Amino acid sequence: MPKSSPSRPTAQPARQRRKEARPQELLAAALEFFVEKGFAATRAEEVAARAGVSKGTLYLYYPSKEELFKAVVRESLAVHIAEGHEVVAQHRGSVADLLRFVMTEWWRRVGQGAAGGICKIMIAEARNFPELAQFYVDEVIAPSHRLLGSVLQRGMDSGEFRPLPLAETVQVLIAPVLQQTLFLSAFGACHMPTPWPEPMAVLEVQMDLMLEGLLQRPPSG
Repeated sequence: MPKSSPSRPTAQPARQRRKEARPQELLAAALEFFVEKGFAATRAEEVAARAGVSKGTLYLYYPSKEELFKAVVRESLAVHIAEGHEVVAQHRGSVADLLRFVMTEWWRRVGQGAAGGICKIMIAEARNFPELAQFYVDEVIAPSHRLLGSVLQRGMDSGEFRPLPLAETVQVLIAPVLQQTLFLSAFGACHMPTPWPEPMAVLEVQMDLMLEGLLQRPPSG
């Protein structure tokens, strides 16, 4: 009996591939509009048009503008925080190196990109949309504080870092990076010359200063 030829995977129809890609296209278009115009001024039909679909199609995936915004936040910010927790859990070695890596990666993945504009949106519009503000706290702020807190606590427990108040130290870590993110989202979009240095250079100085303050020093003889 002749051997049957191995079956080949059936190519996915173009329409099916388009349908599966559609949520990502909608989220990408929504991120652009939210960062450019803010939450309140963004209209669903604009997002749909940029993604090449009808407004009705958008609502099949995301039933309201609020749900669309939440999906953008999860895709652009929350997923990176979750990945950060995995990196921390798997890391073995210097906690100072881990902290530097976590801070630098956050800037590369979020702070210097379009997703960093979400921070500016929430600061500007949280008061008018308290339900979204609470969502942002639960999905972004609290998990990011837990992430940095876990790194600091590991350093303190191992003796690599000196004991410091955890919540306050997390705030000191976050504040300069958040300031850089807000500056880039606000003034960077204007393409104007500014007296500020490159954000990555600022982050490197911040980490040097922070680690000088965090590292446990042997008692002087």
